[in-house]
Amino acid sequence: MSNELMAVYNRAPVEVERGEGMWLHAADRRVFLDCVQGIATNGLGHAHPALVTALTEQAGKLWHVSNIFRIPGQEELARKLTGSSFADVVFFANSGTEAIECALKAARRHHAVNGRPERIDIFGFAGSFHGRSYAAVNASGNPSYLDGFGPRLPGYEQLTIDDMDAIEAAIRRPTAAAVVVEPVQGEGGARALDEAWLRRVRQLCDETGTLLIFDEVQCGMGRTGKLFAHQWFEGLAPDIMALAKALGSGFPVGACLASAKAADGMTVGVHGTTFGGNPLAMAVAGAAFDLIAAEETLANVQAVSAYFKARLGELVARYPDIAVDVRGKGLLIGVRLVTDNREMMATARDHGLLIAGGGENCVRLLPSLLVTRAEADEAVVRLEAAFAATRASLQKAA
Repeated sequence: MSNELMAVYNRAPVEVERGEGMWLHAADRRVFLDCVQGIATNGLGHAHPALVTALTEQAGKLWHVSNIFRIPGQEELARKLTGSSFADVVFFANSGTEAIECALKAARRHHAVNGRPERIDIFGFAGSFHGRSYAAVNASGNPSYLDGFGPRLPGYEQLTIDDMDAIEAAIRRPTAAAVVVEPVQGEGGARALDEAWLRRVRQLCDETGTLLIFDEVQCGMGRTGKLFAHQWFEGLAPDIMALAKALGSGFPVGACLASAKAADGMTVGVHGTTFGGNPLAMAVAGAAFDLIAAEETLANVQAVSAYFKARLGELVARYPDIAVDVRGKGLLIGVRLVTDNREMMATARDHGLLIAGGGENCVRLLPSLLVTRAEADEAVVRLEAAFAATRASLQKAA
C-alpha cells in the first residue's frame, strides 16, 4: 500500500487491472465474479462497449467547458430524465453526495423564497447513508461519520423508520423543511421501505408543505427493475430526487431532479459546479441512460433478481448457522448473516466472489443490471463455498 495516500480506506488485497461485464481481473491473474460493481455503480458491468464508444468519440471532440455556456448533452439528458420521471428540472453534478447537497439546498431555499425562512429542519433516518460531505453526513443516520468533525449542523435530525408517531410530529413542526429517505436503503442493510410507509410520509408532506426528497443514488437507475425505485408505487413521486452511481455507469455523474415548484428558489447564482455536466460526462451518461431505460434491461433485472433471490433463499435455508434471511429489492440484494459480515466478505473473496458490506450485519450483492441466470448461479456456488468454509472454521474453533 502507498504511504502517499491518505489512510481513509481499509483496502482489500486486490490490485485490479481490467474488467469485462461481471468479471474483474486482478494484476496477479486472479479472476473475480464482481457482485460489488463499484457499489452498484457499474450498472452495465465493466467496460460496456457502448459506453467505451461514447467516451472515446466524445474524448476526441470536447472534454470540458464551463457551465456559463450551453452544453447540448446536458439538455438532451435532462429531457430524458424529466420525460421519464416526475421532475421538471435537473441539475448535473459529479456524485451522489453533490446531488444530495443540491437537494438539501433546494429544499431550504424553496421555503426561504416563499416567505418561510425558519423552515430549515431536514429529517433523515437511522441507518441511512447520503454521502460524505458535511451536510450529507449530518443528514445521514450513522453517527460515526461525524466523529471528530465538530458539532452537528443545526437543523438536521435523525428519526427511526418504525416510529411513525415521531415522524408525524416532526413533519408537522413549523420549522420542517424536508424529509430525505432512500426508498430502498443500501448501506443501511438492503431494507426496502413498504408502500404504506411511503404513502403516509408523502401524505404528511403534502398536508404540511414539507418537501419529500428521495435518495435514489443507489436504488435508482434500474437497480430495482423500474427505472426509479419509487415507480413501483403509483402516485408516490417525491418533490426532489438525487441520482448518481449507475447514471454514469462508472463515470462520475450525479443529478438532482426536482419539480418546478420545489426548485423555485434555485435561481442564477445560488448554486453551481465546475465539472458537473461536462460534455464527456454527458456523453457517457446519455448512452448509459438509453441502455438502462430499455425495456429489455428492466425486464432482465426483474427476472434475474427473482431467480437470484430464490437461489439465495435456498442457500440460507441450508446454512441457518451462517445466514438469517434474504432482503432488498431487484438487484439490490442483502443477505443478513449470523456470522460477521466483514469476515464473510474476505472469505467470499478467497473463493472468487466480490460482495459488499451493509448495515444490520448484511452483505450486499449488487451485480450488473445485465447479469445472467448463469452468473447468478455461479455467484450462489461461490457464496456457498464461503459459507461452507465459515462453517468448517467455526466447527474447528469449537
